[in-house]
Amino acid sequence: MSILKIENLQKYYGNHHALKNINLELQQKETLVILGPSGCGKSTLLRCINGLEEIADGSIYINGEKITKDFKDWTRIRQKIGMVFQSYELFEHLSVRENILLGPIKVQKRDKEEVLEEAKKWLDKVGLSHKIDSYPRELSGGQKQRIAIVRSLCMNPELMLFDEVTAALDPEIVREVLEVMLNLAKEGMTMIIVTHEMAFAKGVADRIIFMDNGTIVEENSPEIFFKNPNTERAKKFLNLFSYNK
Repeated sequence: MSILKIENLQKYYGNHHALKNINLELQQKETLVILGPSGCGKSTLLRCINGLEEIADGSIYINGEKITKDFKDWTRIRQKIGMVFQSYELFEHLSVRENILLGPIKVQKRDKEEVLEEAKKWLDKVGLSHKIDSYPRELSGGQKQRIAIVRSLCMNPELMLFDEVTAALDPEIVREVLEVMLNLAKEGMTMIIVTHEMAFAKGVADRIIFMDNGTIVEENSPEIFFKNPNTERAKKFLNLFSYNK
């Protein structure tokens, strides 16, 4: 079943045509990885899907519900879509427990004890149950990012968006965050991931989309994309990572 469908999506920043006629579809339990050079529109596409950027034209369907440029009810839709950024976005003055409980209790009006129980289970899964009463200043970058993921998961989203979540992390702690995302994929979480981690992309993706200059240049399985991409632009991109072997 299709959870997300995008038809002829257009996005402008002034005279800059940031997204050009984007069409894609995502099935439940599928992991889609978006690759491409910096500035090609990857992050902009995720932000449009989550209503953080206004679209100029085209349609987005979330579980069949049509969203166009005049759509207003994004608060409701965002409860179905979790998004994790590279900058964590944790509230520094709140503990880990308070950061995680805030959305489900305030926005979804859920029972505190029920959410806390769920939070503890997720914290245990990501190896951070002992940090529940810590504050963000007491956490490493990798720990903050895992907490940000747990916070999104506790909203019970139907779709998770990950925007370069390891880009700001030291290389030695990138793996701990990627392992959380790999486990989510194995458990059937529907995800769209923007990343520059090529080995991770190859291992986690059901499908690869390669973007350049605001367009989808290529769409393929990870096996084909990384071994023998169809386009010269994708080959040139992968050569930078010595990955089209």
